[in-house]
Amino acid sequence: MNDLDLGDLTDLRDGAMRVFADVGEHGVVVCRVNGQLYAFDDNCSHRDARLSEGRLRGTTITCPVHGAQFDVRTGEHRCAPATSPIVVRVVRETGGRAVLAD
Repeated sequence: MNDLDLGDLTDLRDGAMRVFADVGEHGVVVCRVNGQLYAFDDNCSHRDARLSEGRLRGTTITCPVHGAQFDVRTGEHRCAPATSPIVVRVVRETGGRAVLAD
């Protein structure tokens, strides 16, 4: 297993997100919600839109294109038009740095 150090996240406040465009096919979004880190691919399962350009409210990310919503913890879609989940990643914080599990 090769973990990937994404970088320093000590300045990522609660309710905020940051995209790492150079990870994977679409990039990976890391967000902090209630002190916990969550990570997901920067791609809506409905129309290949960048979720990092959407709105994060609690544990729900809303796609900026058609308003599909997803749970950042599980990837499950919460409303139409999406019918498929998004890809979530395992991320942990070690010494103020985000580390993505391979």
